[in-house]
Amino acid sequence: MLTTACASVPVIPQEGKFPVPPPPDYRQAGNWAALPTTDDYADRTPADSILDRQAIARADVFFIHPTIYAGTRKHNKLWNASLKDDKLNESVDKSTILNQASIFNGAGKVYAPRYRQANLSVFYDNGAAVKTQALDTAYADVLAAFDHYLTHFNHGRPIIIAAHSQGTLHAIRLLADRFVGQALHQQLIVAYLVGMPVRKREFADIPVCTDPEQTGCFVSWRTYREDYVPDPERNDTSIAVVNPLSWTTATTRAPSSLNRGGVLYNFDGGPIPGLVWAEIRGAFLYTNKPSFFGDIFFRSQNYHVADYNFFWSNVRHNAGARVQCYLRKQ
Repeated sequence: MLTTACASVPVIPQEGKFPVPPPPDYRQAGNWAALPTTDDYADRTPADSILDRQAIARADVFFIHPTIYAGTRKHNKLWNASLKDDKLNESVDKSTILNQASIFNGAGKVYAPRYRQANLSVFYDNGAAVKTQALDTAYADVLAAFDHYLTHFNHGRPIIIAAHSQGTLHAIRLLADRFVGQALHQQLIVAYLVGMPVRKREFADIPVCTDPEQTGCFVSWRTYREDYVPDPERNDTSIAVVNPLSWTTATTRAPSSLNRGGVLYNFDGGPIPGLVWAEIRGAFLYTNKPSFFGDIFFRSQNYHVADYNFFWSNVRHNAGARVQCYLRKQ
């Protein structure tokens, strides 16, 4: 969920019914937020010295975006977003595709499907009754998009799976359905499963990454301000946390000097080196409050919206390093 704003509640389906918008046809380029063959926000970089290398990339990135559908809209009042909602599509493009998917254009060709994302409300009590149905509908699209990608675009190339929040929930299912115990596992470079809790032993044959160049593994973290105190039941030691500055599971603090550059609300302002430090404590990743113009209004202890942005350059560099390591092994 890229947004943490309060959401208005969509129309609750009648008992025994769950109306949804029509499914997308992934043969149509308009049903993709990013393709390497189109001009889109995943092609952007925050500085002239940072290049979009998709044209020469030897790997692919399948990116699953987080929740942007956070309220009822003029053309869609259902629990799942309509892909005909142009305003919502624009919001997806200018937020998560720009700030998150763009990270990976230096490591691979970026494919990011639009999908009938579940409304933000399903993650709160007022959406509990329809949560499974809404998320299943969203995942059906993600799986269909991935299968279309495999059939028409992949051509046996190595793959990075990258996701955030709701997207990570779908990525977990996708890895279980298409990679675990299957031949496609051999094409997996790494999975970035960010913004949701992922168990260390979630997958039988995809371990937690403990080294910055390890491949065939996954990384995960959820970011909070250093003074955040979680409820004890949330601090589950079975949850995987990888530090995106050291790319290990060590609990020692990785200093801000290791931060190659975070990207804040002014994307074109370029990465800010040394933005935050990072430290694993239990099931969470902690950082200091970053210093930037207007930071007095940045009061949240939950840095979910910045899970990628605080470590933008480090994730970009790491994705490229893992691609090169994978290719050397082949």
